[in-house]
Amino acid sequence: MIKQAFIGIDLGTSGCRIIAIDEDKKPLLELKSDLPPSQRNATGHSRQNPEDWWQVVLQLLHTCARELKDYRPVAIAVDGTSSTLLLTDSSGSPLTPALMYDDPSARNFTDRIAQVADPQSSVHSAGSSLAKLLYLADQTGGDSVRHVMHQADWISGRLCGRHGFSDENNCLKLGYDAVNRCWPEWMEGFGFPLAWLPEVFPAGTDIGSLAPEVARELGYPADTRVVTGTTDSTAAVLASGIRQPGQALTSLGSTLVLKILSDTPLSSPEHGIYSQRLGDLWLVGGASNSGGAVLRQLFNDEEIERLTHSIDPDSETGLDYYPLPASGERFPVNDPELPPRLSPWPEDDAHFFQGILEGIADIETAGYRLLQALGAPHLVEVFSIGGGAVNKPWRLIRERKLGVPVHRCDHQQAAFGSARLARSSALR
Repeated sequence: MIKQAFIGIDLGTSGCRIIAIDEDKKPLLELKSDLPPSQRNATGHSRQNPEDWWQVVLQLLHTCARELKDYRPVAIAVDGTSSTLLLTDSSGSPLTPALMYDDPSARNFTDRIAQVADPQSSVHSAGSSLAKLLYLADQTGGDSVRHVMHQADWISGRLCGRHGFSDENNCLKLGYDAVNRCWPEWMEGFGFPLAWLPEVFPAGTDIGSLAPEVARELGYPADTRVVTGTTDSTAAVLASGIRQPGQALTSLGSTLVLKILSDTPLSSPEHGIYSQRLGDLWLVGGASNSGGAVLRQLFNDEEIERLTHSIDPDSETGLDYYPLPASGERFPVNDPELPPRLSPWPEDDAHFFQGILEGIADIETAGYRLLQALGAPHLVEVFSIGGGAVNKPWRLIRERKLGVPVHRCDHQQAAFGSARLARSSALR
């Protein structure tokens, strides 16, 4: 009997990861590779070349084929960073660099969005996909533009040789109405051709087989399926396995992302809160600019390891930090000008380090309290993923502040969630 494999691809800011699982959801293989760093300048813009993504994905899929020679690849799903956007021509060739999730270039378009968009839409921030679309259209003139694509869309399109589609989760911050499952009429008020917008499918929808030339190059079966992906944070939820309203997932990566399962959607753009479909339930949450990126600016891996053993998670430093890597916050405060607060700076590095961990934990606590105040379910327990999830003292600090059990997920990688998405699509 031929053994089957299902492949998840996770594209982040700094790297790409592939995980393959079998029919029983058992991990078979995990591969990763770095991406070239984002191009940054003094104004804070953050951009990448999509072709760099493609070359890394091809490299990892080649390796996957060699390592899994006894398995038959059945389906592939891709997740990518939310609100990372580019414009392409009709063939999918990029006409612009990809503006990464944290690129601030579109901040001047928020007033225009406020004048046109539904106040409850998830587009009301400088980092939204819609703001980036308006900025890129203004920069390019739009004459050759045919498609608006997110990171996961573009890779999925290259894999299957088809463009002009996306998933409900990635399109949320582009203006898609996930409740009524349509592009709202107010999108016409921005002046760009609506034909640029993708056809939107639920995450995990079969959109076709690998393009013949891609299948030949990789040595994959010609009928290997490509399914619509999702955002990296939603893929992480799929990896965690949480299923009940009130269960939540905190991603402690470069940024801090909170998601709580709910029976009903919740939207509060003024607080940076949005809802994404997850089967018959909704993921309600928001993403802060705080997180591991702040720690990486101040400490290297060796210092983090050493200082972690020097802190007391049962005591409070009282430093009251609001750690941000640069000015600007999305959630639980939606303020593009909010400055970092990292003073006073104590002489004791361990005290300073613990103060930063407490500050991020305070943001997490404020985020979940805000979600509940606005109608999300009562928080029951929190599962954690990302680099910070392995830090036990930090977990104890968070548990003390949140007042509920905090666990580390058995499966930490968004790529595992995308592999589960590929599997569920293929086995329906």
